[in-house]
Amino acid sequence: MSLSEKTSITIKNTLSLLHKLTPMENIVKDTTGFIHLAASILALITGLYVLIAKKGTKIHKQVGYTYALAMLTVNVTAFMIYRLYGRFGVFHVFAIISSVTLFAGLYPVITRKSKDYLIKHFRSMYWSVIGLYCAFMAEIFSRLPKYVLTPEGKPMVVFYKFVGIGTAIVMIIGIFFFLKFKPIWENQYKKNIKSNSN
Repeated sequence: MSLSEKTSITIKNTLSLLHKLTPMENIVKDTTGFIHLAASILALITGLYVLIAKKGTKIHKQVGYTYALAMLTVNVTAFMIYRLYGRFGVFHVFAIISSVTLFAGLYPVITRKSKDYLIKHFRSMYWSVIGLYCAFMAEIFSRLPKYVLTPEGKPMVVFYKFVGIGTAIVMIIGIFFFLKFKPIWENQYKKNIKSNSN
């Protein structure tokens, strides 16, 4: 059996397992859900890129703008989705926090009022991306209805435990990398600020 045949079988088996765990109707319910999902995937990819790529470059800025637009779409559509609770719920609170963090990251680069505006931008945008990955963990658990939701579709206590554990893991990893790479990232931004002022 060739490598491509093995890969094809692995993909089919993975998709089959995912379909058993999360039928398509549990992933996307309507057009709003599809837009939310597509924007979320785009934000996850572009957000990760802006974290790991060199800061202050032209491509960093372009990908960053794409991330910001994707996140704006994610947050707006989040307020149109009430599948889990049927009313305003904890994910809507997270969308408010996400919007505030996103605004806090964009405001310094739009206004450029302080000398360290890029460093303020970087700090807020970093936590915006980490918050997105925390939400991603929560979404994964909300898509496993057989295990975390009641027959009526309401979250069970185990759902909140899973979300809490998943969020804590992402936050711990985020804090670790923030503390480790913060001096390097801030140095990149300081060089960029100096080059812009000359």
